[in-house]
Amino acid sequence: MDIALMSMSLNQGKVQQQASLSVMKMAIGNAEQQGETVKELISSSNVKALQQAAQPHLGGNIDLKL
Repeated sequence: MDIALMSMSLNQGKVQQQASLSVMKMAIGNAEQQGETVKELISSSNVKALQQAAQPHLGGNIDLKL
């Protein structure tokens, strides 16, 4: 194998690894932010807001039959 090809392969691997780490850091940042939001909701003792955040699709409609 040619030295130039080996060098290109190694550099490409490094770039892929750096990109993967960047994506992982962004995901960790998002998870931390979501965790802080949940922590604030729990500490606020606002049960209704916590239930709405956990299941936002519930309670929006009422079915009536006459």
